[in-house]
Amino acid sequence: MNININAVKFRMADKLEDFIIDKVSKLDKLVPDNLGAEVTLKVDKPESENNKVVDLKLLVRGYNLFASKQGDSFEKCTQDCIDALKAQIDKHRKDK
Repeated sequence: MNININAVKFRMADKLEDFIIDKVSKLDKLVPDNLGAEVTLKVDKPESENNKVVDLKLLVRGYNLFASKQGDSFEKCTQDCIDALKAQIDKHRKDK
């Protein structure tokens, strides 16, 4: 799976990048016609709480799935996005 990660206005640590790649690549097993994923990391209002934002778009042949979560850490937001995408994948399978 091709995973593009964009960190907006900050440099991402290698540990965070490895975490995201590990978690997002597991979605490949659920969606075999998957073309890739785009992950965008942002810090919204650095002085406030819950200021980390993760946007995750899963590119699938024929349609795209998208989730966006905001919270205290990029790791938690990434996991929440993956959980939301799993629910969307299940719903899409039932609709077929």
